[in-house]
Amino acid sequence: MKDKLFAVIDVETTGGGINGNSLTEVCIVRLKGGEILDKYTTLINPEKHIPTQITALTGIDNEMVENAPKFHEVAKEIEDFMRDAIFVAHNVNFDYNVLRNEFKQLGFDFNRKKLCTVRLSRKLIPGLFSYSLGRLCDSINIPLVNRHRAEGDTDATVILFQRLLSLDPEGRVFNSFLHAHSKQATLPPHLSAKQIHELPETPGIYLFKDKQHKVIYAGKAINIKKRVLSHFYDKMSKEYHLGQETYHVDHETTGNELMALLLEAEYIRKHYPKFNRAQKRPGITYQIVSYINKRGIIQLGIGKTKRIQDSVGTFYNRALATEKLELLCDIFRLCPRYCTLQRSTKKCSHYKLKNCEGVCDGSESVAEYNLKVTEAIQSLGEEKPTYVIREKGRHFEEEAFILVKEGRYQGYGYLGAEVQIASIEDYEPFLKFQESTFHTHKILNSYLRKHGEKNIRYLINEANFELS
Repeated sequence: MKDKLFAVIDVETTGGGINGNSLTEVCIVRLKGGEILDKYTTLINPEKHIPTQITALTGIDNEMVENAPKFHEVAKEIEDFMRDAIFVAHNVNFDYNVLRNEFKQLGFDFNRKKLCTVRLSRKLIPGLFSYSLGRLCDSINIPLVNRHRAEGDTDATVILFQRLLSLDPEGRVFNSFLHAHSKQATLPPHLSAKQIHELPETPGIYLFKDKQHKVIYAGKAINIKKRVLSHFYDKMSKEYHLGQETYHVDHETTGNELMALLLEAEYIRKHYPKFNRAQKRPGITYQIVSYINKRGIIQLGIGKTKRIQDSVGTFYNRALATEKLELLCDIFRLCPRYCTLQRSTKKCSHYKLKNCEGVCDGSESVAEYNLKVTEAIQSLGEEKPTYVIREKGRHFEEEAFILVKEGRYQGYGYLGAEVQIASIEDYEPFLKFQESTFHTHKILNSYLRKHGEKNIRYLINEANFELS
């Protein structure tokens, strides 16, 4: 490490996420080994308003930077000052990505090897309560003056870095972090490489958890380890903040993608994770419903709801529900008016459906009409089969199953090779009941459209098997 050049850096910004941040101040200390060579520091005009909450934190206001150089005016000086040096910072990905984005806007591709003093400290000074710069400096007696200003934080980080170098005289830890294939440099500061190393490369779900073990993100993957690492390679602001708040990664293998999708939906429903956007809001479903109107006619209509519940039929957009209702009208000679397909108080006159037998003008009796509606409703019930999807298990001597009763998701389970299944009742001891939601219905429908019936086993509903 004695002959290596290091640039220890700290930046202050306007805030607003990785991609929205603009520099307001930068300080760089250049070292060779542990010896300080030079220091560069400057305020920078961000060419945008500095929010009051940022000024309260850093003390840098709009008036202070008004006559400061803009980044493009000092970019060459900064690049020259840091040339051939390893980029060092406390929580390095933040400072590195902010500076890299500033260069990118000028059309320059800024790439450096980097070291994180948070991760180095966790490795070389284990067991501390906190590794934030302020608390870390308090713990090991490093003076920290002018906190949240670039020069003050950089000066403290330099002292910390020098101590870390002294704790690794052979450079083994530093070199492991600098190794081209090491994942240390890309991992979030609070995650150990061991946690990532132990992740399987099989299908399943993974959970990012914060310091209190609260789930903050749930995801599914065909290859759990590869997918988890992809979050940390991503430079989007959301992924960066997710990494900063992640202290633990848990996982559950499923053996197949379908089970992973269903489990992901269940964890999102159950934990409502902070960083999940998709599936957090219940999807809108459209249901064909029936009720008896004032004339005693069984009327059909389309209702919109956020819950999967008992109804004549459930669909995921209004067009599909309308199409099905029109088909029922045509097949069973129903009245468009009493299927809510036409707004009229007189005899129906639908542009497409012409075979109404006259319940709307009294030509057909209510009793005869209701018999036809009842048949139409029964026909939809016949379209809600009970079946099991059989998929790959978590190992070669196991098989996974997903149970659907009368079109409604019930849950999943695993069967050993020795288990014999003769009827629906035989699944009960192995079934883990799950909530049926808009998202689970959508996942199953998508699976059936993609794979057809090759993994489906239909079951007879006459078995005495009580399912909720």
